[in-house]
Amino acid sequence: MTAKTPQPANDAVKTALTHVENTLDPIIFPDSRVLLLGSMPSPKSREIGFYFGNPQNRFWRVVAALYGEKPLKSIPEKIDFCKRHHLALCDVLKACDIKGASDASIANPVPHNIGALIQDSSICAIFTLGGTATKFYKRYTEQQTGIPARQLPSTSPANAR
Repeated sequence: MTAKTPQPANDAVKTALTHVENTLDPIIFPDSRVLLLGSMPSPKSREIGFYFGNPQNRFWRVVAALYGEKPLKSIPEKIDFCKRHHLALCDVLKACDIKGASDASIANPVPHNIGALIQDSSICAIFTLGGTATKFYKRYTEQQTGIPARQLPSTSPANAR
């Protein structure tokens, strides 16, 4: 008779998850035309208190290069960049249970009210950053905004190639 290796109960898997509230304020202006949506801020972004705060995340390098600008370093520079280029930033989720920064582990998602967020802006295009942001946008938000999202590749260090 061979012994079976015990499998963790669902409760054990769930205890590895941490409930996280997204405390980052959306970056949006009345003349913002393009909304860029992540899924949920990483632990480093939450620690810094701003979007794409992990130095390994390529977001700020990519958008600066797209507009032919020097790399953006400080939070005020990044906010000014968004204002000048009519960009808005937010995450699809307001809260969830998650293990670290692993989008694949997200459970019990609570969406941001993106429809209310953009109602007093000039948003006419929405881009999601990665598959998880796209999935949750389509599930919870696309119908309320009436704006289909276009998926961009994730700039997360987990997706570096």
